[in-house]
Amino acid sequence: MKKLIFTWIMMLVATLSWAQKLSDTLSGERTGKLQIAAFGGLSMPMGAYKGDVGRAKNGYHAGIAIDKYFKGNNWGIGVDARFLNHDIRKFDSVFFSNGYIATDYVNHPSFQHIGVSIGPSYKAALGKLDLEAFLRGGVLFQGFPEYTQSVFINQAVGPALNLFDNYYTNNPNRITKAWMGLGGFRLSYHIDKNWGVFVQGDYLRTFGKNFGGDSSEFHVSGYQQKKAITSADVFTIKGDKITNLSDFYEEVPVSQRTFVQAVNVAAGIRFTFGSKKRQAPVKAAPVKKAVAPVVSAKDILVVVKDKQTGLALSGVTVTISRNGGDEVSVSNSNGEAERIKSAQRGSYQIKAVKNGIAAIPVAISDIDFDKSGALIYKEIYHDDPRFTLIGETISANNNAKLPGISTVLTNTGTDKNMSQISDGEAKFVYQLDQQSDYNVVANQAGKFSQTEGVSTKGLDRSKTLYVTLKLGINNLDAGAIFVLKNIHYDFDKSAIRPDAARTLDNLLNIMIQNPTLRIELSSHTDSRGKDQYNMTLSQNRAQAAVNYLVSKGVERSRMEAQGYGETRLLNNCGNGVECSEEDHQKNRRTEIKVLKY
Repeated sequence: MKKLIFTWIMMLVATLSWAQKLSDTLSGERTGKLQIAAFGGLSMPMGAYKGDVGRAKNGYHAGIAIDKYFKGNNWGIGVDARFLNHDIRKFDSVFFSNGYIATDYVNHPSFQHIGVSIGPSYKAALGKLDLEAFLRGGVLFQGFPEYTQSVFINQAVGPALNLFDNYYTNNPNRITKAWMGLGGFRLSYHIDKNWGVFVQGDYLRTFGKNFGGDSSEFHVSGYQQKKAITSADVFTIKGDKITNLSDFYEEVPVSQRTFVQAVNVAAGIRFTFGSKKRQAPVKAAPVKKAVAPVVSAKDILVVVKDKQTGLALSGVTVTISRNGGDEVSVSNSNGEAERIKSAQRGSYQIKAVKNGIAAIPVAISDIDFDKSGALIYKEIYHDDPRFTLIGETISANNNAKLPGISTVLTNTGTDKNMSQISDGEAKFVYQLDQQSDYNVVANQAGKFSQTEGVSTKGLDRSKTLYVTLKLGINNLDAGAIFVLKNIHYDFDKSAIRPDAARTLDNLLNIMIQNPTLRIELSSHTDSRGKDQYNMTLSQNRAQAAVNYLVSKGVERSRMEAQGYGETRLLNNCGNGVECSEEDHQKNRRTEIKVLKY
């Protein structure tokens, strides 16, 4: 591919050389100008290339343009060579009861193209400004991403099994070519007789389905989903096949394809060979006046703050840009981006993004360099109306940090789930909507955690930014006993309430993830009421919990229901002893005991 690009460029250069000689011969003098421009900037995909087929995001492009103008400096011929990069929107992982859906990216998840083109140019001079229009045709050397989205089923031992590819790229060739067209405008400003700066905008797209026998378009195929997959769904497995796959996906995949198209905006610098003839009256040499020294360089320090509380904000991606060059860093615990030392005088643009939300940009200009001091200090305010949950996965026994634990956050109002694995510091971070309740649990084979509740109801976002949680993790060892939090029953009833069902759903996931696990599920009462009545009520409640899990697909042989009534009190609040409601509550509990694992 490199040899082909080099050959194409050499042909374009030879064409320009021939045009230069022809212009000189016809005019008798070298009146047409030859210019070289280097540029770079933003590239914005369009149509299906940007949509669900290509999934291309805004990216960048950079290149060079060479234009040779003929006699009169209006019409000419030019070449354009550029590189374009568009990252793709990655797919979110989806978790269900006995597995998950994840995407494997074979190569770098982006489109990477090299375009080479030639065509006519037209220029109109407006004082120190030049307005140029250009139209090009050529070849786009395309590099496509490759990925496969698959359904994985968890095993009791070993890694999850990939049993079904539901969405995937199927390009005949990952590296291919296409005919391309390019058209746009360039507005240039003359700094002196040779150098100038410019901004330009253009539109690029490919044409045709094939080039030299190769497909020129990007291809994807996938099975359309019949319904959304939730955390409660179960894929039934027989051997290495999913028997209820048709409940979730259509039987025949749908193939789609798209050509490449993008709108590009850029800035750059231009050099024109020779001198530009301009008639100007002869003026007397000006008298030089003493001027104050100009500061050419200063350090730049950017601090990110939460707009609503004014607190310093860490983990924010800060980009400081000048002339297409970017300095990118992540704010530390003091909200500080990496300091830029000895920044050259000029205009800078500061942007900040966290959790997909961008702050209002801040600018630096020459005025900031004229102010006293060796440091330019700027604050940028990030405005996310959500609260930030900072959680930590720890051992329930000794509070030691446990990194690499899979967690699931559920909005109890919408049943929407999100998942995250705690990092090397055992931390996990979620964004929480205002006035909402959430449950957080661990979701990992061989592990057990309580269903912990988190609420933002009653919190004032202008005063509070962070919500913290420590999630205790237990090992599923034989003989271990755990109290299930938040299992409540109506007075004198054994029916499973909706709030209790959420906690039992966590236990359901644990039973599914650990198919060799056998448990005793027991219920306990306080000492109030008759002993036999309490024994019967607790047995009914334990049996109701087991029946609920059986209705969700857990084999009854893996569970034993046991009611203990008031025979296993955790304190001295026995018959006839006066105790507070809080002390009685400690005895009203539901427990699980690991019988075998």
